[in-house]
Amino acid sequence: MNRRQNPRCKMIRAYGTELVDTLSGVRPLDQKCNPESRRKRLSDYGVQLREKMKLRKLYDVLERPFRNLFKEAARLKGSTGENLLMLLECRLKNVVYRAGFATTRAEARQLINHKHILVNDQIVNIASFKVKVGDVVAVRDRSKQHGRIVAALELAQQLPQPEWLDINAKAMTATVKRLPERSDLPPTINESLVVELYSK
Repeated sequence: MNRRQNPRCKMIRAYGTELVDTLSGVRPLDQKCNPESRRKRLSDYGVQLREKMKLRKLYDVLERPFRNLFKEAARLKGSTGENLLMLLECRLKNVVYRAGFATTRAEARQLINHKHILVNDQIVNIASFKVKVGDVVAVRDRSKQHGRIVAALELAQQLPQPEWLDINAKAMTATVKRLPERSDLPPTINESLVVELYSK
């Protein structure tokens, strides 16, 4: 799969902000990485496009799957934007990250691809797999001593846990108690801009 890894400063300037949704935190910014430096005034379309790219990068989703998720969100009852965020949060890759088994969603994708993760006691190696209420996501027994997973869980214990997941760090399991709601997610995400972009 073709995934270009852009330099951090370039991404900061492109998205207008630092994408800091990682367990391990980030290094301090150099002055040249200031998102306000050399910023051009964007059109309404430019603002909407940048928000979409920011959301895609944050959740580590390529364009075609992201567009398909938007179409699915539009078919569901309720707010399309909130439905989109719910669908993004319910992808297995994100649940593994939220549970603290990985420090980033990209790392979570690797754990899933390498068959370290179970869903309801079955190996699932598809990062886009959609979990449902009642599903139990767990680290495979033979992988519980994996250094990266242990280190990620240690970091996760220092942070607030998602209220929609019931996380047992000792057993390395996470049960989906309910679907995530908008209040569970950062207010810095402006999903309405993404809806406006795709609704044109």
